[in-house]
Amino acid sequence: MRGPEITTTKRARRLRQSDNDAEGALWLELRDRRLNGYKFVRQFPIGSYFADFACRECQLVIEVDGSQHAGNKYDQTRDRFIVSHRWSMLRFWNVDVLKDREAVLETILAAIEQRLDRNIDTHEIRFIAAEGYGETYL
Repeated sequence: MRGPEITTTKRARRLRQSDNDAEGALWLELRDRRLNGYKFVRQFPIGSYFADFACRECQLVIEVDGSQHAGNKYDQTRDRFIVSHRWSMLRFWNVDVLKDREAVLETILAAIEQRLDRNIDTHEIRFIAAEGYGETYL
């Protein structure tokens, strides 16, 4: 039987308690299966990394970033690791979550429904599809 990983659980709890306004606002939209019935969790561990939000059913990770993440090499390494473990990665800026939440939610749904291009890197979002993305429709 699998038990909790105490250090991982403690770190995830600490991260959930220290989320920023944008993460809190997005969580209100994703929690309790509010987005078309999809279940999301917060601060989900993947290897040694923690995803801001993850939908296990869709193998989708969502990150909400501040300006300190622009061009961040650590984030690029992290993204490659997560995608190599069959998770698609979708990144938004804090300001976009706070100012245009409907567009963010529509983009998340597009990723879940596999309607996004496999790789998107624009000023507004970054999306990297995992292997198998777009091959089947959920």
